[in-house]
Amino acid sequence: MIFQNSEDVSINTLVGPGSFIKGSLKIAGFIRIDGDLDGSLETNSRVIVGENARIRGDVRAQVITVGGIVQGDVVAPEGVTILSSGMVWGSVITKKLVVEDSVILHGACFAVNDQERYEAALSEYNNRKALADSALAAVTGR
Repeated sequence: MIFQNSEDVSINTLVGPGSFIKGSLKIAGFIRIDGDLDGSLETNSRVIVGENARIRGDVRAQVITVGGIVQGDVVAPEGVTILSSGMVWGSVITKKLVVEDSVILHGACFAVNDQERYEAALSEYNNRKALADSALAAVTGR
């Protein structure tokens, strides 16, 4: 698990095993997901995706540790760790990437420890994401 400093190590929000949430979450502080989330997750802190957790949506945080399944993009400037039990079906954008053995990572991956190049990659990602979202909205009428 990645911890950049001793601040913010208390979990503020917990989605326990057997829980199911449909919809996007925007959390202030550290969150651990051990259940299912059908929607995106965003926090200004850290995310732990537990071994039995499943997320179908994008995850954005400062630091993300994936032990379960994420079907969506993972964006974390301070670091992404994918544990051996973890799977990511989407893009990963970060400055620091740790991938254990036996991980499944299916998607584009951009990891560079240079602020300027990271910001350029994130900007390009956000632009592509916005275009894809507006094309989908035009097709579905949403």
